[in-house]
Amino acid sequence: MKHEAIEKNVGLMIILIIVALSFGTLVELVPLLFAKETNEPIAGLKPLPALELEGRDIYIREGCNTCHSQMIRPLRAETERYGHYSVAGEFVYDHPFLFGSKRTGPDLARVGQRYSDDWHRAHMYNPRDVVPESNMPAFPWLFDKEIDSAKTGAKMAGLRKVGVPYTDDDISGAAEAVEGKKEIDALVAYLQQLGTLLQSRR
Repeated sequence: MKHEAIEKNVGLMIILIIVALSFGTLVELVPLLFAKETNEPIAGLKPLPALELEGRDIYIREGCNTCHSQMIRPLRAETERYGHYSVAGEFVYDHPFLFGSKRTGPDLARVGQRYSDDWHRAHMYNPRDVVPESNMPAFPWLFDKEIDSAKTGAKMAGLRKVGVPYTDDDISGAAEAVEGKKEIDALVAYLQQLGTLLQSRR
């Protein structure tokens, strides 16, 4: 069959495109569903505690994942700057994934414990106080607003339904764990645990 016959027949071209995409999906993605290393958590990985889970939701709400990725590719330029490349087992409890692709700001996959809590607080209040050339917006309202503790347990229960191994004790104690905490406390707690299980460089 000549290319010309396919290019002039829109219906046939659509069918062949669908066939090609389906074949590519079968070859590339389906095997990953059964691969052990993509479905099992890395050593030491546990579901996020209540405060860190709330911090993750704030991270998403404020659009941090729009400008910061959480995926270090296995390239020397990235591992030298950010640390160990990302592996699938780090993200088995993440719903949704926050890999991202745009880096207006640096990748945050290994930012945990690199800076102090006070540094993060100053950076969130006014980024230019600690990084003068930063174009990141300030988030001063995080210092005033308290977390709605009534919803935390329900979030954990929902995540348990999709496979995150929260216990009944985790869920029942969630509200108490975040009671009276400010949103900045939760966000800093979330940032401080990112990537701490894989710190070695390749």
